[in-house]
Amino acid sequence: MSLIAERPEAGPARDYHFPAVVRRPVAGGEVVAAHLPGHRLAVAVLILPTGAGREPVGAPGVATVLAKALEEGTLRRDSAAFALAVEGLGTEVVTALDWDSFQASVQVPAERLLPAVKLLAEAVRTPRLDPADVARVRDDEANGLRMDWANPGPRADAALRADLFGTQLRIGRPLHGSPASVAALSVDEVIAFHRQWFGRPGTLVVVGDLDRLDLDALGVAAFAGATEGGPLLEGPLEITLHGGRRILLVDRPGSVQSTLRLGHPAPPRTHPDYVPMVLAATVLGGAFTSRLNHLIREVRGYTYGIRSDFGLSRRFGRFLVSSAVQTAVTAPALVDAVGEIERTRTDGVTEPELAVARSWRAGGLSVELQSPRAIAGALTTLVVYGLPDDYHAQLRQQLLTAGEEEVSAAAARHLRPEALTLVIEGDAAAIRQELTDTGLGEVIDSGELS
Repeated sequence: MSLIAERPEAGPARDYHFPAVVRRPVAGGEVVAAHLPGHRLAVAVLILPTGAGREPVGAPGVATVLAKALEEGTLRRDSAAFALAVEGLGTEVVTALDWDSFQASVQVPAERLLPAVKLLAEAVRTPRLDPADVARVRDDEANGLRMDWANPGPRADAALRADLFGTQLRIGRPLHGSPASVAALSVDEVIAFHRQWFGRPGTLVVVGDLDRLDLDALGVAAFAGATEGGPLLEGPLEITLHGGRRILLVDRPGSVQSTLRLGHPAPPRTHPDYVPMVLAATVLGGAFTSRLNHLIREVRGYTYGIRSDFGLSRRFGRFLVSSAVQTAVTAPALVDAVGEIERTRTDGVTEPELAVARSWRAGGLSVELQSPRAIAGALTTLVVYGLPDDYHAQLRQQLLTAGEEEVSAAAARHLRPEALTLVIEGDAAAIRQELTDTGLGEVIDSGELS
């Protein structure tokens, strides 16, 4: 046996090259693909422009219930037969939902991708949607949300979203709805949402060894039976910032900690400042070495962790700081957090801080974008947000070359501490007076969101 006494030196960094993007129209839809030579596994993702943002304002959660009901069989096969068909291919149909899109995906050896896409399309285009099954899925989802909302966090998130965007807009309610809104959904609403939106062709993302795959055949399978839909290219939503800070208090009697959610509206994902915004948020609270985490965790000892980021969608965005602190230090933690946001906006970032943020963000791309499924996720980003095909090929260099002045300018433009909504979910009786004494804003008792 021999022991290595010294740690080996790191080797030279290797360039990362994102695979070229292939696009072609097929059967009324579009196939977007990336070639990974030699890979035996392949991934296909069917993307429809019908995320939670398409839901009626009065039916939050209907898309989530529908997505889960797709597992309950198709017009050709009941749930057991469909499950056996999918299992026979050694795969699963994975569904996902965000504000801008619905996605269903499969990952299989390349030679099985075509039958897997046919099954995926069968589930999405012609689900069984038996009323009894839909009602059961709805009730299960409502019960799951009730259990989730019994924990700290979801109520604070809902209160913040409602205050930033207003409940008259769908984006002013939780992505997957609330326990009450989901429980109130009718089976007819779920079926109607499918009829209205799931017949569109959409886009099929394919990643794998394209020499083993027939993109035209895959597109035909994915878009079979789809009806032609008109363009869905709405511009950014007009969201007005609040004229001053406000503190929303969500009562959680007897709680030994307070859940903090601080936020304000932000630009959509396609804003040209995206890269410097990401880096500014990383310096502020996006990494373990960030300003917020250093002050509130390491120096003050108030929390296990605190983070900030810009959560950006196609038509809107949101700046968010989230943490949980001991009840006794709720007010000073809030003052420190707002102070760090104000300092970052006013003073900008320093080159040493930015160097760490650049290295971490750029290095993460090379690590993250390795598997076919990860590459498929990156292509999905292009489709959903309408980004150029060379976006990921250029992103690493953009992160590495963003300068201190550019990132500081983005922080000054997009951090708005004077317009923050500060949501605190905790023991209102124990913290209300201290919150008032901070002078950060009017303290308002937040009502329950239905």
